[in-house]
Amino acid sequence: MLEQPIYALTEPARIRELVAGHGWATLVSATDTGGPVVSHLPVIPDPEGDAEDLAIVGHLAKADAELHELGAHDAVVIVQGPGGYISPGHYRAGPYVPTWNFVVAHLHGRPTVLDGAETYRVLQHTVEHFEAARPEPWRLETVEDYAREIAPYTTGFRLRPTRVVGKHKLSQDKPQEVALRVADALAGGGPQGDAELAAAMRRVLVPGD
Repeated sequence: MLEQPIYALTEPARIRELVAGHGWATLVSATDTGGPVVSHLPVIPDPEGDAEDLAIVGHLAKADAELHELGAHDAVVIVQGPGGYISPGHYRAGPYVPTWNFVVAHLHGRPTVLDGAETYRVLQHTVEHFEAARPEPWRLETVEDYAREIAPYTTGFRLRPTRVVGKHKLSQDKPQEVALRVADALAGGGPQGDAELAAAMRRVLVPGD
């Protein structure tokens, strides 16, 4: 990914927040036997970490983990936040061309494969994380016998990244009044409206607003 200082997302708390809010991630491993392997899976911030800790935990099917040769090689977990097409019509200035605004983080490192008991705890934490917003959160213990029966077919892992590349390209290169018009257009709905992307832009363009 092209790294540009103007778009760099470096604050650990913001990256951890990105993971917490957008946990459907992409895992890419460079293997010895078949080249790159790509899978999609849920990840969450490591519950044992603090607000500055960028370690994550996740799980995938055991067979999928074997394809990745998980734990034997460095890998990257890609966490993608809000993103969307930006029409030149939003700017009401110019000349400009279409672009794409987005928030993303690449977490590089070697995953540590977890044992059965740790994997089950990851499953519990993952359910709790994604159920937290529900009025009556569902718990894995509701079907504990069944959950423990199928858990061995999954592989849990922890990734403590050795390198993190975060990027939030949110029209920082444009004059503020022009960029804020884009945010207003996205917040206004319509076929390409995106309230979450608009909020991410405002957070960067108007700090503390």
